[in-house]
Amino acid sequence: MGFKENLKAELNYAGMRVKELAEQSGVKKQTIDSYLRENNYTPSAENAVGIARALGVSVEYLVMGKDAQKGPTLSSLGHDLRLLIKSLDDMNEKDRRIVIDNALNLVRVLHCGSRKRGV
Repeated sequence: MGFKENLKAELNYAGMRVKELAEQSGVKKQTIDSYLRENNYTPSAENAVGIARALGVSVEYLVMGKDAQKGPTLSSLGHDLRLLIKSLDDMNEKDRRIVIDNALNLVRVLHCGSRKRGV
């Protein structure tokens, strides 16, 4: 996918309107509108950085659809995992620790059960 498609997908995922993105990124609404209309249009580095920061993804992901570093990155994770991570990030430390500990225990139980079943 190109910049236009990645931008549309991230706007949709974030539930953000172009006007909100413009305010948060410092890029004019008309400029973002043109990115969403034009094919093969790559923004300036400054605009790409502002938009990526506002959407919570890397510039490389937004422009190329992938990240340079190896392994999963937040922008490469599915919707449910990104939502879970965002929810955890919004919690206080004590609640976050409780949720993480319980989730890890659940994963261990499920993993152990799948080994016993030969899965």
